[in-house]
Parts: sequence; C-alpha cells; structure tokens
Amino acid sequence: MAIAQTTPGKGLMEALGRNSDVGLALGTILIISLMIVPLPSALLSLLIVGNIAIAITILLIAMYTTEVLGFSVFPSLLLLVTLFRLAINIASTRLVLLNGDAGEVIHAFGAFVIGGSVVVGIVVFLILLVIQFVVITNGAGRVAEVAARFTLDAMPGKQMSIDADLNAGIISESEARARRLKIAAEADFYGSMDGASKFVKGDAIAGLIIVSINLVGGMAIGVLQKGLSLGDAVSHYSVLTVGDGLVTQIPALLISTATGLIVTRSASDTHLGADVGRQLFANPRALFIVAAMLAVFGLVPGLPLSPFFTLAAIMGGAGYLVRERQKANSLKDAEAKQVEQVEEAQSVDSVISMLQVDPLEVEVGYGLIPLVDDEHGGNLLNRITIMRRQIAVDLGVVVPMIRIRDNLQLPANRYAVKLRGIEVGGGTLLANQFLAMNSGLASGELSGTETVEPAFGLPARWISPVDKQRAEMMGYTVVDAPSVLITHLSELVRRHTPELLSRQDVQTLLTHLKEEYPTVVEELVPGVLTVGEVQGVLQLLLAENVSIRDLVTIAETLADLGRQTKDIEALTEGVRTALSRQLTMQHRGEDGLLHAITLNPRLEQSLAQGLTQTETGTALLVSPDLLQRLLMAVGAQMERAAAAANQPVLLTSGRVRRPMRKLLERALPGLAVMSFGEVAREVEVDAVGMVEVEYAAA
Repeated sequence: MAIAQTTPGKGLMEALGRNSDVGLALGTILIISLMIVPLPSALLSLLIVGNIAIAITILLIAMYTTEVLGFSVFPSLLLLVTLFRLAINIASTRLVLLNGDAGEVIHAFGAFVIGGSVVVGIVVFLILLVIQFVVITNGAGRVAEVAARFTLDAMPGKQMSIDADLNAGIISESEARARRLKIAAEADFYGSMDGASKFVKGDAIAGLIIVSINLVGGMAIGVLQKGLSLGDAVSHYSVLTVGDGLVTQIPALLISTATGLIVTRSASDTHLGADVGRQLFANPRALFIVAAMLAVFGLVPGLPLSPFFTLAAIMGGAGYLVRERQKANSLKDAEAKQVEQVEEAQSVDSVISMLQVDPLEVEVGYGLIPLVDDEHGGNLLNRITIMRRQIAVDLGVVVPMIRIRDNLQLPANRYAVKLRGIEVGGGTLLANQFLAMNSGLASGELSGTETVEPAFGLPARWISPVDKQRAEMMGYTVVDAPSVLITHLSELVRRHTPELLSRQDVQTLLTHLKEEYPTVVEELVPGVLTVGEVQGVLQLLLAENVSIRDLVTIAETLADLGRQTKDIEALTEGVRTALSRQLTMQHRGEDGLLHAITLNPRLEQSLAQGLTQTETGTALLVSPDLLQRLLMAVGAQMERAAAAANQPVLLTSGRVRRPMRKLLERALPGLAVMSFGEVAREVEVDAVGMVEVEYAAA
C-alpha cells in the first residue's frame, strides 16, 4: 500500500494556513494578557526583540510592495502592532518600577545610548520622538487624508473609464468587474489608512507620557522605598527609562516610516529601490551639474577641500556611467525595433489581423467626438450600454460589442454604422443642437436647419438650445443629438439582429441554458439538431421581431419537432405556435384586443393552391400586376386600422403565413403576419378589415 509523504515544514505551513483565524484570535488575547500578567525579564527581552523584528519586516514589505493593495492588510496590522508595542510598554514599566530591572535588552539600549550622560540619553530619545511625531507621523497622516479624499473624488471618473473600455471592446466583462472591485478596494484602503494614521500619532504621545512616568516614578520609588540617594536613583532609573523608551520608539519609528511609504507609494511594476535608482539617476546631466557645484564649493576659501572633491568625483563618475548605459540601451532598443519591424513585415499574423472585421462599429467625424469623450460630457458609451441591455431584454440576444472610432475621412458632423465592415446606415448630427420633429400635433413653424430624422425618415429641423422649450410648447418632439444616434443605431441593430446572431452566439446561449436545463439541451444538440440548424430557426424568429428570450420553450419544441423534419421553416412555424401567447401579447392593442386583418377565404384558398416549393423554401409565385393589387389592398386596410388608432396584424392560415410574410416584407415591413394557430385562446380577436383581390395563379 502506497503512503503519501509530506515534509514536516509543508504540513506545518498548511496547518497554519487553515487555522490562521484561530492563531490571530489567540495572538490578540495574548497581547492583551501582557498588560495584566507580570512577565519575567527574559521573556520580556524576547518580546522586545520580536517587536523590533516585526517592525523591520513591515518596513521592508512596504518598500518592496509595488502597489498599495499588495499590502491591504496594513491598516489592521498597524493597530495590532501598536497594541503589541503598548503592551510591552506596560510590561516593562511594571518591571522597572517593581524590580528596578527590565532585562538585558532594555539595560543595554539605555547604557549604549546614554554613554554615561543622562542628559544625552534623554535628548536623543526626545529627538527620536520629535522626528516620529512632528515629521513622519504628521506627514503620513496628512497624505493619508488627502489620498483618501482624492481617491473617493476620482471614483466616478475611473468607473466611467472602465465602462468606456468595456463598451469599446477593449476589456471583457470579467476584467471590468475586477477593475471595479480594485477601485472600491483602493478607496476602502485609503479611508482605513486615514484612520490608522491616528493610531501612530497617539502611540507617539503615549510613548512620551510613559517615559515621563517611568523616570519620575522610578526616581520616587528609588528614593522613598529603596533608600537610594537622588543621584543614584536618577542614574539607575534613567538608564532603564531611556532604554525602555528606545526599544519601543525605534520600532514605532520604523512602523511610522512604513506608514509614510505606503500612503505615498504610487502604483508601479517594480519595488521602491528599483524606482528610486531608475528615476533618481535617470538624467546624467543633473549628476554632472551637481558634481560641478560640489567642486566649486571645494574651491571656496575656508571650506574643506577633501569631502567636496571626493563627492564631486563620485557624482561625476555616476553621471558618466549613467550616460554610457543610456547610450547602450538606446542602441539596443533601436536594434530590437528594427528586428521587430522586419519580423512584423514578414509575419503572416500581421496580414491576418488586418482581415478581421468587427460585427458592429460606429464611425464618427471629428465634430462628433465630444459626444463620445467623457471629458467633454459625452455619454454616448453609457447610452450604448443601456441600449444593448434593452435589446437583450426585448429580443433575448446579446448584441456584440459596438466599437466607436473616429474617421477623419467622414465629414465633421457625419456618422456611419457598419455591419461587418459594410455601412448599413448613417446620418448627420449637429452636436450642440436639438432635433425637433412634428408628430402631427405641432402647430407653427420653427427656424432652423431642415433635415430628415435618420431612423424613421421623418421631416425635422435642427434648432438651437434656446428654442428647445418653445418647440416643446408648440407640440414638437425634441431630442438631443446623442438620442438621435442611439435611436437610429437601435433600429439598425434590431433590423439586422438575425445577421448578428452567429453560431458561436447560439452555442453561448445553449451553454447558459444547459446550466439550469441540462436535459433539454443534451437531447436537442447534437442528438436532434445541429447548432447551425438551431441558429437558422432563431434567425427566422428574429427576422420577424420575435423574442427568443424564452429559450426553454424553443429548445423543447425543437427537440420534439426535430425528429420529424429538418426543414428550418417548418421548425420555425412550430416554434411560433408554441410561443403563441408571447406573440399574441406582443401584438395586442392597449384595449386588450388583437386587431386583425384577414384574407378573403377564396383569395386565401387560391393563394394556397399557388404555393411552390423552391430552393429557399415555400414561395408564392404571383404576377407583378396581382402583387401590386395585393399590396395596395393590404396597405389600404392598414391605413383604415391606423386611422382608428389600431396597429393590426394580418391573420392567415398556417400554410400560407410564411410565404405571405415573404411576399409582403419588403413593401410592408411593419406588418406582422400571424396564423390562426398562433393566437392565444384567452385573447379576443377584433377583425378590422378583409383583403379582397381577384386572384389567378401565375
């Protein structure tokens, strides 16, 4: 039997990782217990050395961190380390005042710094305290406060930048989500650092008070309780007090420095040392100027010659080395660029990448760039995002990313919408004006530039902003330039949705459906139909503005009908019947009725007899004269219904519905054609007209 072997160190690290929360809780409890339980001097010395090691570790981590979120635990860690240092202060104070001894570490620090002079020791300690409190802690606190404020103020702009990159297709949804989380984490971090810096300031004040208490209390205990003379008491307790203050304030100074490094650190790909070396010695001319100034100072009478000339030589040598290195790097970069250009020219990939086309793109002239630019108040990218979401809700498809590019070859106020590189629509906008359209209820004339609304071809005028309110009061429909573009773009996208729905898109829809309904998808694809055949059905549904959002019903219907026929049109008609309630609710009027135009029974029977099977499916072959009369009759019935404020559908038999739709779609694209079997039972049909045309089969 094989037995898995693991190293003891690896097992210990895994155990610590699994129980890190328990370890942190126990550590916090132990820190608090240090304030209560008396410690032996040997254990106190060990804790003091550990405190110094922790402070040095935190300082080095802060120096090697490339961005602030790489050390996001720092604010909480700062509180715990400060608590630990204060606990050591309390424990050492107890030993100093009770026993007159606080261990070898404190005594050694005190004796080394004082060097036989109490005044020198106290002055050195106070200087360290002033450096920490006045310089580092104060500055770090102010920087943390400003950084928190600026980070919060910059959040909306960063969010808009992410949305712009997402709409332009530069980043994916998951990357955009990760960037948003990072922005929120940065705001939380700087807000926490603003509060954490107050702990450092309070710790410095506490250190000064504790040292004063130790010194005064120690002398009082030495004179009053232990019978020492005032000089002996001052000599003995000053060593311990200064030593105690140093062993706590030196780590505190290191932590304060780490705090300042963290809050002043900007994002970089390298650590602090590399950035300092690269940026401080980036300009050899500055080094040469410093060397020359030092040499001049060395020649001034009365100033020592040796130190100035020595440093002048060092700075001059450093400048020479930096300049030579920059020359070598420039030569190497030039050679690498030349090699890259040659490889790119010979690369097949560079040619293939030029062959790729975007599913959808909008090109704008330079005069319309402010509509897109966030800095100029443009919100076109956000509107496109909202439009894509609305189409997804209405039709059940995910519109691919729409790229927006500026095209200097277009007129300044012109835009063009391209589908796979081919222009399918466009128009002219006046960025700082409004488009006023007469919906039939407006009265009076407006001054402005005559134009045609690009989405629906309605006559309109471009008016200035000062005339906007007047136009609305006169009954005109007034919209801004971005709304005109978005409306036109939305209509073009809806019109060409079948062409945008690729096999990969269908596969993505089926993959998401499989997560909740695995049985129906596994039965349908590839057992009954291929992805391409499913795509064909969905495209025919979208061509008639039928939403495919209810993909479960569509998939179940195709799984049943696909065993009987592979004809795409027949499958589509079966799916439409299954979606009868959705179709009926989509076309019924505000009064709850389905207003319908029907065909004369004899006409419909004649049309059914004239059906012909072609390569593209079932079709109606009629003479041009008959087609003209049929279109005129249907159009007349539509006008009568529209005059009564109704939006009718054409009701036919199931056999004739699809061929009739193909016959009418070019001349009457807005007329929905439904079969009797597609009408939901709970909806009442209101027959508003009948088409009567003499028919003779072609």
